Amino acid sequence: MKYCMQCGSEYQDGVKECADCPGNALVDAETMRQHHVALTREQDTQKFVRAATAEDPLTADDFVALLEKERIPVFSRPRRTGTVDVLTTGALEPWWVIMVPEEFQERAIQLLSREKSTLDATSDEAALAAEEEELETEASASPPGAL
Repeated sequence: MKYCMQCGSEYQDGVKECADCPGNALVDAETMRQHHVALTREQDTQKFVRAATAEDPLTADDFVALLEKERIPVFSRPRRTGTVDVLTTGALEPWWVIMVPEEFQERAIQLLSREKSTLDATSDEAALAAEEEELETEASASPPGAL
């Protein structure tokens, strides 16, 4: 059997290219394993563990995209808290869990840690720029009642 490195589809030995991923040559099972890509029949046996959490769905999407780019199998899921937390904070889904296969956990944690640092730095810069823009807007605005 041959497999597509991009989507993992399985093909008979005579097929040369993936029907779903044009241009992707097919490889054997050993090559798939060397690149840590699970075979279709093995995907259900992977144990997924937490690599990170995200405070909002946009950050979770960013984390997932980064891991997918690095060819690390990943999924995120909203995590609900207890009833008391919902009553006191009003948040139904305050954070998301980023899950990866056990064998990718260490690498995923390193990648996501770097990405979180980058996002935090960018967030601080964006907040400072917004404050400066607001001060400039207030300074240039005409006083109330003036024409």
